[in-house]
Amino acid sequence: MRVETITVVGSGLMGRGIAYAAAAGGFRTILHDVSAEALDRARKQVRADLDDAVARGKVAPADAAAAFERLVTEPDFVRAVSKADFVIEAVPERIDLKLQVFARLDEQCAEGVVLASNTSSLSVTEIAAATRRPQRVVGMHFFNPVPKMKLVEIVRGLETGEEPLRVTADVAGRMGKETVVVRESPGFITSRINAMIGNEAFFMLEEGVASARDIDKALKMGLNHPMGPFELVDLVGLDTRLSVLEFLHRTLGEKYRPAPLLVQHVKAGRLGRKAGRGVYDYPRDG
Repeated sequence: MRVETITVVGSGLMGRGIAYAAAAGGFRTILHDVSAEALDRARKQVRADLDDAVARGKVAPADAAAAFERLVTEPDFVRAVSKADFVIEAVPERIDLKLQVFARLDEQCAEGVVLASNTSSLSVTEIAAATRRPQRVVGMHFFNPVPKMKLVEIVRGLETGEEPLRVTADVAGRMGKETVVVRESPGFITSRINAMIGNEAFFMLEEGVASARDIDKALKMGLNHPMGPFELVDLVGLDTRLSVLEFLHRTLGEKYRPAPLLVQHVKAGRLGRKAGRGVYDYPRDG
């Protein structure tokens, strides 16, 4: 199966990043969202990301222009998915919402289309059960920011077939990504380990072990992490991290119980960069 057209469902932070990677990888890319305003913002961000890649010498100007030409936005769900060879769902990390989307995808997509979920922790098997083609449903966990992060975790559900796994690996490779294949388990590889590190950082901050900036500095300088745990959680969103921890707590036990300070931050609306304030403060336009 040769994939030529990819539809990305959801134009938020992850969806627009995935659309960037797909268009830059040579795919005709259809980005869908119910909000025309969200699609307009996403298109502008993809343009900005391409310009940034050109400025950094990562993409030639002609290639950036061609990638942007391959990207189209479509607010109508049926039109967005009906001609796709491969669909990547990138809606918020809520199982009820993902089940609804996959049931609709199953109704509207051609029989041979692979349906991929960009989930960081949820059950691909459960998502696949919302369709009549569970063998063609796979997890495809991208990392933020998608244009710069090289890894994609490919997640095999209980009934995921070998051919869809091969197609997914090929799609990711054409996007310039490296892949690992993970048997479905709560949190996969990276979310499980990263949630533990980030949660422990909040416990340490609450206990007064060190300041947020010194904890971040220690992990960057002492453990060679590219970002500190608080810098990272502000980027991905404290509400997203809390949702992952709550799921891991339910499925894997007490060691993943969310730190009270993290819960307090979320209740206070301190959700990270997208809110202008998380562990750190940010300019509202930053």
